[in-house]
Amino acid sequence: MRYISTRGQAPVRDFAGVLLAGLAEDGGLYVPQAWPTLQPDDWRALRGLPYPDLAARILAPFTAGSIDADTLHRLCREAYAGFNHPAIVPLVQLGDDLFVQELFHGPTLAFKDMAMQLLGRLFDHVLERDDARITIVGATSGDTGSAAIEACRGRDRLHVVILHPEGRTSEVQRRQMTTVLAPNIDNLAVDGSFDDCQDLVKAMFADAPFRSEMQLSAVNSINWARIAAQIPYYVAAALALGAPDREVCFAVPTGNFGNVLAAWAARRMGLPVRHLAIGSNRNDILARFLGANDMSMRAVMPSLSPSMDIQVSSNFERLLFELQGRDAEACARIMTGFRASGRMAVPEPAWRAANGLFRGLSLDDDATSTAIRRLHAEAGYLADPHSIIGIEAGRRFAVAGIPTIAMGTAHPAKFPDAVRLATGRIPALPAHLADLYEREERYRRVPNRLDAVEAAVRAALFKNAA
Repeated sequence: MRYISTRGQAPVRDFAGVLLAGLAEDGGLYVPQAWPTLQPDDWRALRGLPYPDLAARILAPFTAGSIDADTLHRLCREAYAGFNHPAIVPLVQLGDDLFVQELFHGPTLAFKDMAMQLLGRLFDHVLERDDARITIVGATSGDTGSAAIEACRGRDRLHVVILHPEGRTSEVQRRQMTTVLAPNIDNLAVDGSFDDCQDLVKAMFADAPFRSEMQLSAVNSINWARIAAQIPYYVAAALALGAPDREVCFAVPTGNFGNVLAAWAARRMGLPVRHLAIGSNRNDILARFLGANDMSMRAVMPSLSPSMDIQVSSNFERLLFELQGRDAEACARIMTGFRASGRMAVPEPAWRAANGLFRGLSLDDDATSTAIRRLHAEAGYLADPHSIIGIEAGRRFAVAGIPTIAMGTAHPAKFPDAVRLATGRIPALPAHLADLYEREERYRRVPNRLDAVEAAVRAALFKNAA
């Protein structure tokens, strides 16, 4: 499998090259040069497989030529061995044809563990094979950082520096990052929003001398390996509910567009998906785009669902590339214009094509709280403020007779204040995190400036080398 950039000016790479590169040198995102497709009998043959084996089978076409099948199976088995549910990604029925797939049974209680636990092992394997070292820089709105840190802590060939927006994550999210005191882990609290953190990461990759000096790589979903590792759980849910002999719909709470893009990729591979419902909070750029072709940036507003407090959904570029018929020049022009003007000029045919598959819903904080409270009263199910938005999107766009699977993206204990506000209940942290509030924290505050952040990354790496 070979990979190309959405902007057409970066080297073609294999999976290992894309894993280590993260962002393409031309500022674009890597996508498969050709999409693998499965036939109905291929899908049927995957039914009943344990999740790690299913994941290895789905990922095999994407890693072909870089990682042999036996190694991939071993890494997948190791990645999911520590999850605290035997099904790894269990389905819970909430109503007629409405299900939630719980993706939060990993070590940091969020769906990001599904990819990160595998990515840490993929990095280790490739770096050991190549006798190399890298510096991972990542931006987080809350969950990516803790999942990346947990997956990469103590790994000799990786140094991880995570940027988070100061004061804009939940306390549990922050502490899950800042209480990991491993020597290869550093956290930077940026005076700004998640979009600012994401822009700083992209700017570091665009700074060619700094990128080379630090041997930068990425764990955000700009890294294709993150998307690939999320495809299997969509397959698992669909197969459990009758695919390929029955269509399904997916509903996904969405900020950076990576999770729902993995669902789109599963459909592109031949999984029978009727539509994809996107749930947004008050930062509703994706819902506005689907409703009125209004992809315009506004100020990021804090909400009860901080992991979705995003206005620049990086992974939308991959979808735009596909909607434009893989025209890299047009994709680059549109994305460059978006960054310059704050408004994305998506051509009418591409917008209509998106509306043929995607649906969009946004909920403000009051509606989010009401939905959490109602679901708990009706079904006895406690949802976090991100998952509930996906569940509500699933309800809104349900199709009679077709199962809708909403993604349960985080454990409610990660957002105790929001859950208590809605239900009066304070969800308990699992035993392995029970002392989280007593643990020592370590992080550094930095201004929202590229030179300051680059200096902090350099200092972190030199400290580790010393």
